[in-house]
Amino acid sequence: MAQHVKILGILHIALGALSVCGGLIVLAVMGGLAGIVGVAADSESAFIAMPILAGLGGIAFLVLMALGLPGIIAGWGLLNFRPWARVVTIALSALDLFHIPFGTALGVYGFWVLLSVEGEQLFRAPQQYAAR
Repeated sequence: MAQHVKILGILHIALGALSVCGGLIVLAVMGGLAGIVGVAADSESAFIAMPILAGLGGIAFLVLMALGLPGIIAGWGLLNFRPWARVVTIALSALDLFHIPFGTALGVYGFWVLLSVEGEQLFRAPQQYAAR
């Protein structure tokens, strides 16, 4: 079961990293669009559209970061068998169920690993498994 915990940690780090990268891409694209609109048009509507585009990009960036960073942190904790990571990952697994299809599979896998008796016992004595 220790191997499953490590796989779950790696998968959470990967999914979180994809969310963070997606947020950075959205921020860059929306900021670039706002800049293009500002340079290309001198009308009043361009000055209204610029902050809207930049604001939407900023909001999307913050949402994707808020979704991705906890997964990265929880994944790191799982790789090191930290007891708090089990609780955080169970909560993230519940939220992952709504991200069809990959998040759903990750959420079910997380519940299977972390709510099993063997998985619970791994987080009571983390020192012996962290070195593997």
